[in-house]
Amino acid sequence: MPSPRLHLSFAAVALLLTLASAEIRRTDIRSDSRSTTPLDEFGFTHSGRLALNLSRISFSPSPPPDLSRIGFFLSTPDSWIHVIQQLQSDQIHCPLDSPAVKSIFTFNHLRPTTTTPSYDAVFNLTVANQFTLVFANCADVKVSVNVISAMYNLDPKTNRRDYLSAGKTNLPSIYFLFFLIYVSLSATWIYTLHIRKSSAFRIHFFMLAVLLLKALNLLCETEDKSYIKRSGTPHGWDILFYIFSFLKGVTLFTLIVLIGTGWSFLKPYLQDKEKKVLMIVIPLQVIANVAQVVIGETGPFGEDSSTWRQVFLLVDIVCCCAVLFPIIWSIKNLREAAMTDGKAAVNLMKLTLFRQYYVVVICYIYFTRVAVYVLETITSYRYAWTSVLAAELATLAFYVFTGYSFKPKAHNPYFAIDDEEEEAAIEVMRIEDEFEL
Repeated sequence: MPSPRLHLSFAAVALLLTLASAEIRRTDIRSDSRSTTPLDEFGFTHSGRLALNLSRISFSPSPPPDLSRIGFFLSTPDSWIHVIQQLQSDQIHCPLDSPAVKSIFTFNHLRPTTTTPSYDAVFNLTVANQFTLVFANCADVKVSVNVISAMYNLDPKTNRRDYLSAGKTNLPSIYFLFFLIYVSLSATWIYTLHIRKSSAFRIHFFMLAVLLLKALNLLCETEDKSYIKRSGTPHGWDILFYIFSFLKGVTLFTLIVLIGTGWSFLKPYLQDKEKKVLMIVIPLQVIANVAQVVIGETGPFGEDSSTWRQVFLLVDIVCCCAVLFPIIWSIKNLREAAMTDGKAAVNLMKLTLFRQYYVVVICYIYFTRVAVYVLETITSYRYAWTSVLAAELATLAFYVFTGYSFKPKAHNPYFAIDDEEEEAAIEVMRIEDEFEL
């Protein structure tokens, strides 16, 4: 059996790396002998509350030698590091003994009933900080218990409960604002397609579908967070969010691949290797969506949630790398064509556009996958909304750039090249070759 300190190390990683929205959470612990089990985390204000309900409590062997060695406590990431140091130096033998954590209650305060002992209480928290609720078992027994935890803050003016963590309470407003922006973009795009029917290709209608799915995804996210904020549960909006999140992810990656290959507006077909990229990306998006559902439904410390989080990260990275290959192939083909078919100016303009798009895709992927994560990690829990805002702004900028660069044009500049421009383009290609050599 793994040592208690090993469990503490795993818990420490979870406490330091995970940041999730809290809600009313139900956790069923069954015959668990781990010394520490993180349950949920939350950013409290000075008017925070923790409601804890325990039922179906049993021990093996029964009764345990000391119920005061089993219980719940709250810990900040900084205090948890201090607890680990105390345990390693043998200053304490159980996290419940550390003055660095806030003990909630121990099982020696259980109220016996006619069937099984139970517990139900609400605790006031006046210290504003980000806390993780942890179940501790230092009695060397197996414990089974059903836990319902509800963390919320009270509005000092209206006394209403806010089940969204401090720093995330304004997320519904942020998501709704971006929903309105994407609705406006969709309307603008529809108008553009209407007035430029003759130069609109199938890819442009696919772009409209991506915009609409993004808007619906944001609407569902708005309602999901709004219901959690008011009641602690999403009331089914999480299901719609997962559906539209999946559709949005699939269509976005497909759009990048189609644009990268020049489908529809440069050529009416896809090559076999490009089709294979789509056959890889779409199933991977299914896996990523399943991982997202598991992580969202089981909570930040649910069973196997860390494994699914790693799966989601790996799949996302593979998808991001896969969609870059069609753009690279297009750049290579355009460069070769510019040197052989006598239309250097036309192909040079296309080449420049695809190079720009390649750079923008790289920046978008890097910012939303790396920079946003770093921002989320280093930012105080009070400003957790800033990482969401940064990600949405980057996504909006990417959508706008893509639409502007590949919008339908009445007079396609690709085919409005005169002889002087052709000769200038050939000279540019020659200089580039000499520079590379």
